[in-house]
Amino acid sequence: MRFSVAEVDAALAEAAGGVLAKPDVWRMLAEVGVLGALVPGEAGLDENCLPPLMETLGHSGVPVPAAETIAVGAPLLAGLPVLADVLAGSALLTVSFGENAPVPFAARADLVVVEDAGRLLLFPRDALGIEPVESVDPTRQLARVTHPARGGVPLTDDPAEIEVARQRGVLATSGLLVGLGTRMVELTVGYVRERQQFGVPVGSFQAVKHALAEVVVALRFARASVLAAGWAQAAGERDAQVRTSAAKVLASEAARRAARAAIQCHGAIGYTTEYELHRYAKRAWALAADWGGPAEHRALIAGRLGLSES
Repeated sequence: MRFSVAEVDAALAEAAGGVLAKPDVWRMLAEVGVLGALVPGEAGLDENCLPPLMETLGHSGVPVPAAETIAVGAPLLAGLPVLADVLAGSALLTVSFGENAPVPFAARADLVVVEDAGRLLLFPRDALGIEPVESVDPTRQLARVTHPARGGVPLTDDPAEIEVARQRGVLATSGLLVGLGTRMVELTVGYVRERQQFGVPVGSFQAVKHALAEVVVALRFARASVLAAGWAQAAGERDAQVRTSAAKVLASEAARRAARAAIQCHGAIGYTTEYELHRYAKRAWALAADWGGPAEHRALIAGRLGLSES
């Protein structure tokens, strides 16, 4: 499953502010049960499913709220009538776990879960103030969301449940980053095998080989860490939060390194909007900062391990 540049451009032209995934693609994911992967009574899987699932979705380039809906939002709606529309793909759901931070896909979302004073509340789109904002990755359709002081459907005020949802968001985003990085490496390897300079493929140059080899190693370490974090969350391990933060650090840095190496190895074409590489790079840059950037998660790990900055 992958979107071509032409398909994404067509979606942008047809519906400014809309979700870029074609409706039939989102419905296809719904029909095979992907949207209900973590919902009790549906697929009912645990966090072990998130790393491979999100890596596949990241690799595909499909611009959908995968982490927001599959990993975080849908499981919170268990028992609510609106869940059926979300799982059918007819209602778009996104989540906001931070004050004043732009919310991905909120410019088009039908439903938004927001965190407010230690509670998670569900609001329909027409009850919210939605202000679209620009992003390095326009396919994420960011917007600032304001909600009324009262109202909304209470989902939970249990700090433990809220933290589970948050950690799932971090884990899912880490998986997406690994998939994005892998795809950028594949694009680059294909390009340097064909592009010639001085009568030979540029991929035969030692500097190019080393740059891509370092990215592959970084992605392999990141993938292993994301898998370990998924297992730790599913098993309820005491160090699950540390493992999840470590996965986010490694996945963010590996994806950023992949983007940098891919653009350098492609040369000028890597910067053009006609070529698909920039879409993966922009999404990697955006997701590396989402659900906590590397610096934030390093600080969290240091705090949990009792380390000081001195």
